[in-house]
Amino acid sequence: MEGGIHPADPSAFRECFSLAWKNPYVLRLAFSAGIGGLLFGYDTGVISGALLYIRDDFEAVDKKTVLQESIVSMALAGAIVGAAIGGWLNDRKGRKFALLVADFLFFIGAILMAAAPNPAVLIVGRIFVGLGVGMASMTAPLYISEASPAKVRGALVSTNGFLITGGQFLSYLINLAFTKAPGTWRWMLGVAGLPALLQFVLMLALPESPRWLYRKGREEEAITILRKIYPAGDVDAEIEALKESVEQEVEETGSSEKINMIQLLKTRTVRRGLIAGVGLQVFQQFVGINTVMYYSPTIIQLAGIASNQTALLLSLVTAGLNALGSVVSIYFIDRIGRKKLLIISLIGCVLSLGLLSATFHETTTHSPPVSPVETSHFGNLTCPAFNSAGPSATWSCMKCLKGSNCGFCASPTNKLLPGACLIANSTVTDTCHGEGRLWYTRGCPSQLGWLALVGLALYIIFFSPGMGTVPWIVNSEIYPLRFRGVCGGIAATSNWISNLIVAQSFLSLTEAIGTSWTFFGFGIISIFALFFVIIFVPETKGLPIEDVEKMLEERAFQLKFWKKRTPGVKKPAPV
Repeated sequence: MEGGIHPADPSAFRECFSLAWKNPYVLRLAFSAGIGGLLFGYDTGVISGALLYIRDDFEAVDKKTVLQESIVSMALAGAIVGAAIGGWLNDRKGRKFALLVADFLFFIGAILMAAAPNPAVLIVGRIFVGLGVGMASMTAPLYISEASPAKVRGALVSTNGFLITGGQFLSYLINLAFTKAPGTWRWMLGVAGLPALLQFVLMLALPESPRWLYRKGREEEAITILRKIYPAGDVDAEIEALKESVEQEVEETGSSEKINMIQLLKTRTVRRGLIAGVGLQVFQQFVGINTVMYYSPTIIQLAGIASNQTALLLSLVTAGLNALGSVVSIYFIDRIGRKKLLIISLIGCVLSLGLLSATFHETTTHSPPVSPVETSHFGNLTCPAFNSAGPSATWSCMKCLKGSNCGFCASPTNKLLPGACLIANSTVTDTCHGEGRLWYTRGCPSQLGWLALVGLALYIIFFSPGMGTVPWIVNSEIYPLRFRGVCGGIAATSNWISNLIVAQSFLSLTEAIGTSWTFFGFGIISIFALFFVIIFVPETKGLPIEDVEKMLEERAFQLKFWKKRTPGVKKPAPV
C-alpha cells in the first residue's frame, strides 16, 4: 500500500542498475523528472559565484549589501510562492503540467537574468527562477515516486536529493568555466535555461503520473502506463493496490478536510510531530548552511583570498563535499538511524563553526598595517577616509576596508607586509594588479586563510549527511497519513521562509558584527539545535506509521539515544 514506511532494501540500488537494461522506460521517467532537482541545486549554487562578478559590473550592487542580499533572496521568496502554487497546480492539472510550467518559468527567468541591463531586471529574473524552483522542488520527487516500481521506488526518489547537490556542484564547475569569458555572470546565470529547456522537451514526450490519472477517473490511461512500468507478473497486483490506495486516500482526504488548523493543533500526535518536523526544518537553515552554499566564494574572500577565480575554485570543494554527503546519508540513514545521524552532524557543525569563528577573528585582528609610504606611491588614488585621518593615524587593512569605498593594495614583495589604502574602483583595481600586487575589498591578507577552507569543508562534511537530508526524511515519516500533506506543507514552507531570512541577513550581519561573530552565532544556534534534537525528535528508523503515532502519543522520545531501541509496540498484523 502506498504511503507507509518501507523497510530499507540494500538491493534497491543494484536493482536500479539492472532496471536500466531491463526497462529503460522507467529510468527515462525518473531522469526526466529528476532534472527538476538538478535545476533546484544549480540555482542555489550558481548565484554564489555570479555575485562576485555582478558586483564588478553594477557599482550599486557592490556598494549596497541590501542589493546583493536581494539578488540572492528574491529567488527564495519566489520559491515560497512557487511551492504554494505548485501544490494546487499538482492536484488540479497534474504533475507533468506542473513540471512544464516550472520549466517555462525557470527558462524565462534565466533569459531575464542573462540579459539584465540593471539590478532591477536581474531581481525580476531571480523571482521567475524562484517560482520555477519552488514548483520543481516539490513536484519532481512526487512524479518519480508515483511513476516508479515499488521495489526501486525508494532508491529512485532518493536520487533526487543527489541531483540537487549534484546541481550545486555543476554550478561551481560552470562558474569556474566562465571566469575568463566575456560577460562572465551572464553566462553563469543564462546557461541555467538549457537544462530547463531539456526537461521541457523530455516531459512533453512522457505521460502523466499514473496515480494522478487514476484519481481523476482516467483508469485506462493509468493502466496503460503501469503496464509499461511494471513486469507483466506484477502489474495486476499493483493496479489492485493502487485502486485500494486511491479509495482509502479519497476517504481520508474527505475526513481531513473537515479539520481546521486549530483542531489539527489540538491533536496531540500532530502537534508533537509538527514541533519536531518544523523545528528541524527551521534549524536546518539557522545553523547557516545556505550562507555557505550561497556565499562560499565571498566567505573565502573574507578569509583573505583575493582572486575571484581562486575563490570559485576553492568553493568547488565545498560543493563536491555536499554532493558526496548526500550519498553517505543514503548509505547510513537506515543503519545508524535518524536521530544519531542528526546528533553526530550537529556536534560536527558546532566544532567546525567554532573553527571558522576563530579563524575569522584572527584574520580580522591581525591584518597587515597600512603604510603611508606605500599609499602615497599611488598619488591621488588614496582613500579619502585615510587622508582625513591624518598622518599620525594608525590604520590596518581591516580599518581601511571599513572605510567608505576603500580597498587594500598589498605589498608587491609579501602580502603580509604593510600595503596601501586606496579608493575602490575598477581603475585602481587595474593599477594595483598592474604592479603585480593583490587587491582586497572583502577580506585582508592572512596566513590563516587556508583554515577557513578547512572549516568550510568540515562544516559540509558534518552537515550534509545529517542536517542536510534527515529533516526531509523525518518529515515524511512523522505525521499520521491523513495529515501528512498539510503538515509536510507547513514544514516545507517554514524551511523556505527560514532560508530567506538567513540569506537576506547574512551579509548585513557580517558588516554589523563581523564575520567571526556571525559564525559564532551560528555555532550557538547549532548547540540549541542539538538539545532540540535530543529532547523533541523521536527515532523513526524502521517504525510503521502506527508505532510512530503511538510513540508521539506517549511522548517516548528516547532521550538515551545511544541505547538500542526495543520496540514497545506490537506491530499490527497485516490485513
